[in-house]
Amino acid sequence: MPNKPAIVLVHGFWGGAAHWGKVIVALSKKGYQSISAVENPLTSLADDAERTRKMIAQHQGPVLVVGHSYGGAVITEAGDQPNVVGLVYIAAFAPDAGESPGSITAKNPPVAVPNLAPDSDGFLWIRRDKFHESFCQDLTADEALVMAVAQKAPVASTFENTITKPAWKKKPSWYQISTEDRMIAPANQEWMSGRLGAKKIVTLKASHASLASMPNEVTALIDEAASAPST
Repeated sequence: MPNKPAIVLVHGFWGGAAHWGKVIVALSKKGYQSISAVENPLTSLADDAERTRKMIAQHQGPVLVVGHSYGGAVITEAGDQPNVVGLVYIAAFAPDAGESPGSITAKNPPVAVPNLAPDSDGFLWIRRDKFHESFCQDLTADEALVMAVAQKAPVASTFENTITKPAWKKKPSWYQISTEDRMIAPANQEWMSGRLGAKKIVTLKASHASLASMPNEVTALIDEAASAPST
């Protein structure tokens, strides 16, 4: 697929690169061979954006970056690279300059806020016994258990890290809204996707983990973005 961009996938809070597993397989079956999934430290927006920039730089040609959840803030901060041809937001934050995931969350607090628990080291977790109902209620109990046990907690202060220059003001974007999301309020997703001026908005009856519960639909949006004439 010489005319297709490389795909760089960026995970969010409480997960890692493996959260993209089903999408990676689906993209591969569509013929995409240049796929990377960033493993961000979740220590600060600056650290995560820098790690993502380094992954983008590993690709010589055009790159489509895709962010889930907090990964949307990361691609917003890191996506203004010369070879980035578009941004895809999957139930994700898309902050403007000076905004943070925390400030957007405060507009319409999501259902699962009470299920977050800080630890003594400054990391923020989803309570394991509440993970299934909070993050991925449309996955099986076994899948949710693995996600809960393997969750990658962010440094809590990362929530308040602000965007400097939002890439979506220069790059074309696409957005997927999850109507059953308990981690990022659907109302916030609708507001952010509208503000983006997204080329396409797809609305799925899915949990926050739409990348795992509806991977074919998520992959179809990524493929459409990768095939867009502007890319």
